[in-house]
Amino acid sequence: MFDLFFRKKAPPSAPAGSSKQGFTQPSAGQDLLALPRRQKLMENIWQRTSLSSEQFASLYRDPLGRYADLVQQLPASENHHHAYPGGLLDHGLEIVAYALKIRQNYLLPIGAPPESQAAQAEAWSAAVAYGALLHDLGKIAVDIEVVLEDGKPWHPWHGRIEKPYRFRYVKGRDYQLHGAASALVYFQVLPPHVLDWLSGYRELWSSLIFVLAGQCQHAGVLGEMIVQADQASVAQELGANPQRAMEAPRNSIQRQLADGLRTLVIEKFKLNQPEGPSDGWLTQDALWLVSKPASDQLRALMLSQGVEGIPTSNAPFFNLIQDQAIIQVNAQDKAIWKATIDTGHGWKNTFTLLKVSPALIWPDPADRPAPFTGTLTLEQPDGAEPDQQRPEQVSGSVGPAFPLTQNVTHVTSSQEMPSSETLPPPAFQTGLDSMDETLALADELFGEAAPSAAIPTHRPLPDAVEDGFTDHITEHLAKAPISSTNAADLGQAFVAWTRQGVLSHKLVINDAKALIHTVDGTAFLVSPGLFKRYVLEHPHIHADAKARGIEAWQLVQRAFEKLKTNRKTADNLNIWICEVIGPRKSKTLKGYLLEDPTAIFTHPPFDNVSLRLQVTGASES
Repeated sequence: MFDLFFRKKAPPSAPAGSSKQGFTQPSAGQDLLALPRRQKLMENIWQRTSLSSEQFASLYRDPLGRYADLVQQLPASENHHHAYPGGLLDHGLEIVAYALKIRQNYLLPIGAPPESQAAQAEAWSAAVAYGALLHDLGKIAVDIEVVLEDGKPWHPWHGRIEKPYRFRYVKGRDYQLHGAASALVYFQVLPPHVLDWLSGYRELWSSLIFVLAGQCQHAGVLGEMIVQADQASVAQELGANPQRAMEAPRNSIQRQLADGLRTLVIEKFKLNQPEGPSDGWLTQDALWLVSKPASDQLRALMLSQGVEGIPTSNAPFFNLIQDQAIIQVNAQDKAIWKATIDTGHGWKNTFTLLKVSPALIWPDPADRPAPFTGTLTLEQPDGAEPDQQRPEQVSGSVGPAFPLTQNVTHVTSSQEMPSSETLPPPAFQTGLDSMDETLALADELFGEAAPSAAIPTHRPLPDAVEDGFTDHITEHLAKAPISSTNAADLGQAFVAWTRQGVLSHKLVINDAKALIHTVDGTAFLVSPGLFKRYVLEHPHIHADAKARGIEAWQLVQRAFEKLKTNRKTADNLNIWICEVIGPRKSKTLKGYLLEDPTAIFTHPPFDNVSLRLQVTGASES
C-alpha cells in the first residue's frame, strides 16, 4: 500500500535533501529555517517583540525550530493554500508574523489596569504567536500519513523524522479533526519552562487551551486574532499569487472557478468600451467586473459544466469566490466594491464591482489588452454593508469619493509610512485591523528582499530571566511624573511615557504606522508625530504652551532636547532622516536617535530592515 504514497516536486528554493525512490531526506529544523524568505519572516517576528537575542531564542526561535523539525517538507493542504513541499512551515511562519502584527492593536488583557497589562504584555504576545503557529499542527497527526524508508509509519509523537520519508493525505478525512488534534503534538514544540510561564496567567492560559483544542470560538480575543492572521496568510498565498489558482489540480473548485472566469473574460466579456457600458474595465493593477452579470454568468457556466457545490444565489456565491481567492476583498473584507467610471467621452456612471487580479486571467502580461484610458474612482465606504442583491448599476454616488490616479493605482494608507507632518493615530485600538491593512504586511515580507542580518541562534534563556520573565519587564516600567510642564520634568515624563508605552505594547514599534523604530542599534523617535501623540494624551500641556506662544508638541519636543539624551548628527543637528526602503516605498522619516536605547527598551530589538539611516542629518524641525 505504501506504493501509493507520493511526494510533490520541491520548489527551486527548497533545501537539497531528496533521496532515492521518491523519499525525502529529513533536514534539521534550523536548516529548513535558513532559506532567505524564512529568514526574512524570522526577522519580522523578532522586530515585533521587545526581546534580547537570548530571550528571542528561548521564546521564539527554539519553538520555531522544533516546529520545523516536525513539519519538515509537509504541505499545509492537499490542493488549497500552501499546497507544496514545505508549505506547512511557510504557513506557520507567516501566520505568526501576521498574528503579532494584529496583536499590536490590543492592550491585553482587555480592561485590566495598565500596570497589569504591562506586566503581561510579552506573555500575551507569546501566546498569540504560539496559538497561531500550532493551530494547524494537528494535520500531521490526523490528515497526513507519513511512512519511513524502512516501511514503518511515523507519527508526530515519535519526535523529529530521522529517516527518509514520503507522505500522502488521508482519503475521507474529517476536515474539523486537525484542530482538536493539535493537543496531541504541541508539547513537542513548547518546552516545559514556556508552559510553566504561560500557565501562570489564568485568562491567557484558558484562551490558549481553547485554541490548542481547535475551539477558537471560545478563546475570546486570542482566538479572534489567530483566525484573522490565518485568513491573512491564506489570502496572501492565494490572492497575492493568483498563478497558484492556475496551478491547482484541475478538479479542484478553485481551479474550475479560475478557468471559468478566464474563459468568460477572454471570449465573452467586453472590456474598456469608450462610448458606454462595459462588462468590466482593466486598469494597470486590477480587472474590475460589473458584479451581478459577472457572478451570474460565472455561476451559470459552472452549473452547466456540472461543477458540484455551486450556490444558486448571489450572497453565498460571492462568499465562495472570495474564499477561493478568485476575487480580492475590500477594506471591510467584503466582495463588493463601488466605483464611478468616467470614459472621458461624455459617459459616466457608478457600478458595484468585483476586483480580480489581472494575472489570474492573463498569466503573461504581454497578452493583456491595453488598460482603460478613462478614470475609475473608488468610493469610500459609508459604513453600510453593500447590498449584494441590488442591480449592478447605480446612479449618483454614496459618500465622498477619493480620486485615484489614471488607471487606478490604489495604495492604501496602511502601505505608507507616516510622514513627519502626519497627525498621530488615537492612543490605541481594540478592534481588529481590516484585512487590507493586515495584508499590507505582505509588502514587507514578500516584496523586494531587504538586507538580511543575523538572527539569534539557539541559546538557553538565563535562569534569572527564565524564572521571572515578567518581573524583569515590570521592574523597568518608568514611573516619572507626567503632570509638570517644568522643562526637566516634562522631558523626563515624555521619556517615561514612551518607555511604558513600548513595554506595554500601547506604542507599537517597527510597523508601517509606528512612531518608534529601531535604527542603527537604538531607538528612532518620529518627529513631530510622537510628540503630538503625547500631547493628545496629556491635553493640560496646551494651556502652558499657549501662554508661551508655541504649539504644545513643540513644548514637549524642546523639553526632550534639553535632556541631551539624543544623538547629534555630524553637523551637530538633532534631527536625523531615515529612508523607507523596499517595494514601492519612496518616503522618508524625520526624528531623533537616542544615545542609549535602554532609555525606552529593556533590550534593544533588531533593527528595522525597512529603514535606512541617511549619513547626513536634516534641518531642524
